[in-house]
Order: sequence, then C-alpha cells, then structure tokens
Amino acid sequence: MVNKKAKTKETVKIQQVGSPIRRDSKQRLHLKGLGLGKLNAVRELENTPEVQGLIRKVRHMVQVVSE
Repeated sequence: MVNKKAKTKETVKIQQVGSPIRRDSKQRLHLKGLGLGKLNAVRELENTPEVQGLIRKVRHMVQVVSE
C-alpha cells in the first residue's frame, strides 16, 4: 500500500447579496448550483474552476466572504 498524504482542499465562502427576482432563469439555476437561494445565505464550497465559473456568472448577486 502506498501512503497518500491528506490534501487540504481550498475553500471559498460566498454570500448571496442580490435577489434572483426579475433575473434570467439561468442565473437562478446558477445560484441553485452554488447552494444559494435566499438573501444573506452563506455557503462554503471547494475552490474549483467549476465553482469559480458559477460565481463569475452571478457575480452581481454574490459576494466572496473569504477564500
């Protein structure tokens, strides 16, 4: 057996600051994909290119609290 070192995964904490009302349906789905849905909701997610892309798509409705 090979010993595998435990890799620490980088996380990013995001908070929803904008409402999805009167937004494109795709933007609502992007928020759901990030696990957000209500104002001031906070999620901590792995910092992957996929998550970064979703954040970029709805950057006017979310705020990065910490990286």
